[in-house]
Amino acid sequence: MKVVNVVLSGGVGSRLWPLSRKSKPKQYLPLFDGRSLFELSIERNITYCDEICIVGGIDNYQLSREIMQKMKVKRYTELVEACPRNTAAAIAFAAFAADPDDVLLITPSDHLIQVDEDYRDAVLQAIQMASDGHIVTFGLKPKHAETGFGYIEHDGNEVISFREKPSEDLAQIFLESGKFLWNSGMFCFKASVFLEELEKYEPVVYEKSKRVFFKRNGIYMNDLMSREIPSISVDYAVMERTEKIKVIPSYFSWSDMGSFQAIFDAAPADDQRKINTNMVLNSSKLVEFVGVENVILVETDDAILVLHKEKAQDVKKVYERLELENPKYLR
Repeated sequence: MKVVNVVLSGGVGSRLWPLSRKSKPKQYLPLFDGRSLFELSIERNITYCDEICIVGGIDNYQLSREIMQKMKVKRYTELVEACPRNTAAAIAFAAFAADPDDVLLITPSDHLIQVDEDYRDAVLQAIQMASDGHIVTFGLKPKHAETGFGYIEHDGNEVISFREKPSEDLAQIFLESGKFLWNSGMFCFKASVFLEELEKYEPVVYEKSKRVFFKRNGIYMNDLMSREIPSISVDYAVMERTEKIKVIPSYFSWSDMGSFQAIFDAAPADDQRKINTNMVLNSSKLVEFVGVENVILVETDDAILVLHKEKAQDVKKVYERLELENPKYLR
């Protein structure tokens, strides 16, 4: 049995536009003392794993390869998706590539996590539970009533229900009840156990993904065949339906870096990019704020974004509109 860290790196980071583009998504941006979220993710998990498997997209897999070469990581493999088919298919590819008894630690490449004893304990506990045949998810103790995350209702390690991103009022109820965790998007299970459950609950995804994987050209998945795979998240495909699910209530510091609000919150108080309650990102110009609070200004060569921190999740709407009306600003 090996422990394989499956790094999901195919996302585009639409809520961090205009910094995050299709040609360089948020996980590759050097936002943290010159290092990227992808690099920090590899550093964080390499200690606990025998190998690394990177599942990325055809548009940017070279970026992850460059970082792995820079870090001189030798024990890794690559799988390149021809087109985005969501996390169920991406994880299926990694599971088909592994030995049946291998334990897969599934981690997105765009999370910011403080590596400490709490993180170590959670990962080691997950690996043990996965070795025993469970499908394990990590749930974070909520710090505030967050509307941008899904939630897990739990009793110890037992999962009672999964909940969609809630309204503000419902998020407050979740927080006050003490029975809910943030859904981290991190998982751990044996390759064979995951594939058995995927085949049970989403047989079309299983069969189409299997066909694409075994018909691949080296590390590259076939485009036309890939488009036949239903696009469905691993949460909907397996996690919310399997009877083998367990959750580890976790206490490590975590952020999915899914918005500019998250970048603001993660920056230290003395960060020069912070100006009182406001923030400036990626601009070489002098910026002054007068009469406004909780505003973030983001500048690139071809675009400027100004947003209120509380509306950080709505940046995705700008991205989606540009995809229809002016896609050149997404490249």
